Amino acid sequence: MLRSNSKDIQKGDTFIALKGESVDGHDYINEAIQNGAVRVIVEKGNYNIETVKVKSTIDYLNSYLRAIMPNIKIIGITGTNGKTTTAYLIYEALNMLNIKCAYIGTIGFYLDKKIKDLNNTTPGNIELYEYIKMAYDNNYNYIVMEVSSHALKQKRCDFIDFSYAIFTNLTEDHLDYHKDMSDYMETKKILFEKLCKGINIINNDSAYALNYKINNYVTYGFTKSDYNIVEFKKNVIVNNVKYKTNLIGKHNVYNMSCVIIILLLLNIDSKTIQNVTKKLLPPPGRLECLKYKTNFIYIDYAHTPDAVLKAIETVSKIKHNRLITILGCGGRRDPYKRPIMGMIAINNSSYTIITSDNPRDEDPNTIAKQMVQGLDNSNYEIILNRAKAIKKGIQLLQKNDILLVLGKGHEDYQFVGNRKIHFSDLEQIKKYI
Repeated sequence: MLRSNSKDIQKGDTFIALKGESVDGHDYINEAIQNGAVRVIVEKGNYNIETVKVKSTIDYLNSYLRAIMPNIKIIGITGTNGKTTTAYLIYEALNMLNIKCAYIGTIGFYLDKKIKDLNNTTPGNIELYEYIKMAYDNNYNYIVMEVSSHALKQKRCDFIDFSYAIFTNLTEDHLDYHKDMSDYMETKKILFEKLCKGINIINNDSAYALNYKINNYVTYGFTKSDYNIVEFKKNVIVNNVKYKTNLIGKHNVYNMSCVIIILLLLNIDSKTIQNVTKKLLPPPGRLECLKYKTNFIYIDYAHTPDAVLKAIETVSKIKHNRLITILGCGGRRDPYKRPIMGMIAINNSSYTIITSDNPRDEDPNTIAKQMVQGLDNSNYEIILNRAKAIKKGIQLLQKNDILLVLGKGHEDYQFVGNRKIHFSDLEQIKKYI
């Protein structure tokens, strides 16, 4: 068995030393040998077991995995926001039509149900291949997967020939990793330029759309596109055909349109698609709604400026008295978006509680102060303890108010320091309602 994690090595395995962003697999070769590796694939060094030297271990790995890839159709989705909802809806829709589809992404690895949680939106090469092979071995026809910019830059998907690639949007995020928006945009481009051997599906309303109109592509959007979309209350109209939806918000019109387009490209007739869309529900933690007395409480994963604004705009259209928003920003992640997110929440809510959201080894108080930097508003407070922030948000609710809890969505943990602590917004809310 070929392994890239020395701790996973068992007797008789081959260890391949990959160079990561902060870790070099070559530093763990001796550990791999001690754990039973009988062969190593490296870029440098001499070892007392069979050694294969190559110019690039990641390129070697991708060539190896490409050669043994099973024949299965893969739909890749990339963009700053909308990846999870779009991917999950496509997964659900195809399975409703008895087209067996697996899902790989932010909320886990799914076959007919969740198989396991994942550490990354897009897993590492070998782990990703194993999930693909598992789906194939269980007679799945399709896999829909989220493709992150980190994964593209680190060549985690280079062994895959995608049948369809979807571009949802591009807004500010991950500038702690990408040097600027141009680098972020160019990285996303890899999926459409190099990896998709089928049809690229491009959001024509994005300011970056032109960059992704590559090879064999179709467009969708409110502007003139191959698939023109229209929002009409709880319906999505694509090329003059009306599809009922349970999802709310303009951003979900885009997400649902991608589902419709994929099904149309698979030659599913419109009437059948209409029967599917009216049954689809959003994935966990995406504007997940709980009723409390005369109030609504929404939980959402929004953790970028654009996603926060869209979540607020969406729930604001629901008849209500006041909107109370709870929001934090992650530690050791893009610091530039913190004051933008804080400003959006505070300026567009009746009241905002700034709290912690996976602070990691950063000082939560520093993160919170950055979120309100330069603001002279009085309609907010800082409560760093997220459980107390949620309790306070619920206590503030009066008749016909809305509480919007942003940032964590489906996550059931907090990263505090170097510890991963169990924490669920949903569980906390249910304690008090």
